[in-house]
Amino acid sequence: MKLQPFTKIGSVLLKTVLPLVLGVAVLVGVVAWMVGFFGEKIQATEDVVTPATATAEQRENAYEVREVEKTYVEEAVGTLKAADRTEISARVMATIEEVKVRAGQMVAEDQLLIVLDQLALETQRSQAEANRTAAEAALNRAEKDYERAVELARSRTITRETLDRVIEKVKVGRANLKHAREALAEVDVMLSYTKITAPKAGTIVDRLAEPGDTARPGEPLLILYDPSSLRLEVPVKENLAVKMKPGEELTVKIDAHNRRLKAVIDEIVPQAEAGSRSFLVKVKLPRSDDLFEGMFGRLEIPAGRRRHLCLHSGAIETVGQLQFVTVIRDDDTLERRFIKTGRRGDKDHVEVLSGLKAGDKVLLKPSCKDGVSTCPEKTVPLREGNPEQSVE
Repeated sequence: MKLQPFTKIGSVLLKTVLPLVLGVAVLVGVVAWMVGFFGEKIQATEDVVTPATATAEQRENAYEVREVEKTYVEEAVGTLKAADRTEISARVMATIEEVKVRAGQMVAEDQLLIVLDQLALETQRSQAEANRTAAEAALNRAEKDYERAVELARSRTITRETLDRVIEKVKVGRANLKHAREALAEVDVMLSYTKITAPKAGTIVDRLAEPGDTARPGEPLLILYDPSSLRLEVPVKENLAVKMKPGEELTVKIDAHNRRLKAVIDEIVPQAEAGSRSFLVKVKLPRSDDLFEGMFGRLEIPAGRRRHLCLHSGAIETVGQLQFVTVIRDDDTLERRFIKTGRRGDKDHVEVLSGLKAGDKVLLKPSCKDGVSTCPEKTVPLREGNPEQSVE
């Protein structure tokens, strides 16, 4: 009777643990079957891959990587601006009647640009002419009175005091006439301001007013600049700017026209920007009809010499963003090797940063020959600096 509790405990454990053990065993068996534990084993073998060998034609068409030394060029980017730039405004307040030019138009010196309303000033001129006529009549009458007074004074018919009053009227008449003439001349000058002319020859950059607008003194109506005064203004790093001098000739590239121009340093602002550690350099450009204010330009600045590896771009195979070349080893076997390139020189050559060394021979594509490339131009990642600087 005393063994019954232990018998009951054993039966309970058997009912709960046994299904769990069986389930785990089944799961292990299924996993083993899925991984092929119960299947037939295949003996592993080693296959020796024989590397490809370069043919005589490939060896003849191979390009040898070489180390070259070239002048290192830094680029500074800037904007074309005119040194001679004029804002044309009115000197009198008046309504604009006509604007005779458009933006982009070439104008000659003294060419009529804007006509202002003259009605108010013409009215003032009529009044000034009337005042001048009245002053002339008053002076004429005073001078005749003076002549009669002198004759009477000789015969002692009038007193000295009366003669002095006549002389005073003549002086006042002459002063009034002078004032009237000056007022008329002032109105004539104001009338001349209603016709605004070009102060110099140049190109109209912008037209800021239209007929019907009110012109106010000092408010720009047109912007005029001289195309021959165009300069490229660029911020240059202080370590390069301190070596530059006014009058030095450099090269400027205009991206919009894909053209290089010879330019001369015109001015170096003698104050560095604290934030960028650079000086503003202004380079004068030769006159050209296809250069305009606001265009983008690059100033190429010699920054010493450097050595680097040169590779023919026709040897590069691009896969996504990765670049590979096929190297011919000393035993004429071929090896596909990953490389990293830097600055591009001309369309045929590029700088190698890693993956090759001087003396390595690489295969060129069949359509490429050393020094002359008929391959389609490829896109090669560039480092900081001048992407057009030749590395060959």
